[in-house]
Amino acid sequence: MHVQDNRYSEYIANQIKKGTTTCALSCSDGVVLAADTRASAGMFIADKHVMKIQNVDKHLGMTIAGGVADAQNLVDTMRYNANLYRINNKRIIPVKSAARLCSNILFNQRYFPYYVQIIMAGYEGKGTGQVYNIDLFGSLTEEKFISTGSGSPVAYGYLESEFKENMSVDEAYMVALQAIAAAIRRNAGTGDGINVVIIDKNGYRELSKEVKEAVKVVF
Repeated sequence: MHVQDNRYSEYIANQIKKGTTTCALSCSDGVVLAADTRASAGMFIADKHVMKIQNVDKHLGMTIAGGVADAQNLVDTMRYNANLYRINNKRIIPVKSAARLCSNILFNQRYFPYYVQIIMAGYEGKGTGQVYNIDLFGSLTEEKFISTGSGSPVAYGYLESEFKENMSVDEAYMVALQAIAAAIRRNAGTGDGINVVIIDKNGYRELSKEVKEAVKVVF
């Protein structure tokens, strides 16, 4: 039984690693999230303009890798609970609490798992930004920077060399762009475009096309 469980876990892990690269960086004044825009089904490119970074609240976002339907359901659940927390408590849900809630949802579904890997990231207006990695079985770890998906080994190569402690969001978004671009160049399941989101004291905002083009990203 133990061997079968291991094989099943390996199968699920392989399925969610196909065709995505996302990353997130913790900064001194917020967080940066980035992702490619390609959705694939095996060797077929199903969509070239998918938004893999989702807004949960004005201070909170998440990146999604894996099954589309499972990811959409989880995003809707997180938005509902973030709004409910705001209404009941008259304040925003703490980033760590949101990450723990997401982790608990996935853990409770471990026998019929969501085929997803999640990065939950946010900024509460003080201290540094918070970035959490959550796998499909609910494992939760806090990271300074993280990448998920099939192109993550390539993205990690760039992040490891360029990430610095206490980077500002204005420095970090350029690193995130280049990390995803590197994955696009070297990973067949990653491609077509890059979306970048910044969450800081001004809230959640997506980088404009003009700002991204100014970075001179090549892929």
